[in-house]
Amino acid sequence: MMIVAAVLFATAAAASAPAATSTEGMPANCPLHAEHMKQAAAASAVEHNHDTFGMATEATTHHFRLFDDGGAIELRANDPQDTRSIDAIRKHLKSVAADFTANDFAKPLFVHGKLPDGVPAMKEKSTAITYRYEEVPSGGRVRITTTDADALAAVHSFLRFQVGEHKTADTGQVER
Repeated sequence: MMIVAAVLFATAAAASAPAATSTEGMPANCPLHAEHMKQAAAASAVEHNHDTFGMATEATTHHFRLFDDGGAIELRANDPQDTRSIDAIRKHLKSVAADFTANDFAKPLFVHGKLPDGVPAMKEKSTAITYRYEEVPSGGRVRITTTDADALAAVHSFLRFQVGEHKTADTGQVER
């Protein structure tokens, strides 16, 4: 009986004590700790890898928009006076449009550490997709267009992947 009481007391004390935390501030006994750490590392890598293109993640805003005929990758400086970021954005998106036109998707592979959804089909349907750089206030956009249904599905898959990876406020729904 004494042993049972001691076990119950120890169990109750452990349950009421604050959970031990890992160095990352997450409960060390979380059954999904490894997955949480993997997701945090991936998000950090996306931000860090994107920063290597000359613009800081916290100084810019991404949007990935889906349209009936394709979509757009938009990037703008948060401060319209931040000419350094604006210039870097425009240079980056011009090169993205040129790379994608050449069927080169190395940049998104580098940023995300994996090939984004939709890319294999976009590469296969490359002659049916057009990538055009456009300047917008405080930044730029890569406008993606197609009339091919399979290519359109791939472009939308690619853009939805980007919405999730960059954690934008975009809906991933086709805009009219």
